[in-house]
Amino acid sequence: MRNGMILGIVALAFGLAGCGESARDQDPQIEFWNALSALCGQAFEGTLTEGSEGARENFGSQVMVMHVRHCEETQIDVPFHVGENRSRTWVFTQQEGGLRLKHDHRHEDGSEDEVTQYGGDTAGDGTPTVQEFPADAFSIEMFAAHVEETPGLAGAEFNVWTVEVRPGEVFAYQLTRSNDPDTRFRVEFDLSAPVPAPPSAWGHD
Repeated sequence: MRNGMILGIVALAFGLAGCGESARDQDPQIEFWNALSALCGQAFEGTLTEGSEGARENFGSQVMVMHVRHCEETQIDVPFHVGENRSRTWVFTQQEGGLRLKHDHRHEDGSEDEVTQYGGDTAGDGTPTVQEFPADAFSIEMFAAHVEETPGLAGAEFNVWTVEVRPGEVFAYQLTRSNDPDTRFRVEFDLSAPVPAPPSAWGHD
């Protein structure tokens, strides 16, 4: 009888452990991360689907390519090239409380731009295909410090970056502002048609 109870407790323990592992596998942020990681080494061409007139002039007329270039267990670097401009890299990291997106901006000589490393952390679980990153305190302070010389940063404290990954279909990068529904910038990349990998981003050789 006693041996039977012990075996029952052991079986229950293993069952609970299995449930915990299954729950982690079903964590929407883990699923999102795995979907992004699965793209490592590949590059895709994008199309501007939403944006202001200025965005359409500066981005819509250029060839846009994202390259999931560097992947580690807790960090994924995704350069975003616009024409010959290789100044932008999206940096995704896993944090204890969720996921983080930062924007690494460099000059052609590899030095950091004055406005760089801005972004934010996820405020909720999101879904396996969509994660949102509201501007964090560091970014808000940086935007305020540079708004005079860069008027386009006015209102950037309300920035929300949304990243969508639908395997085999689309990777989308979107910027909106929580205080202004008319501010929208969205680029969609066709995951069904990989393109040759571009050169590395500036400062990331």
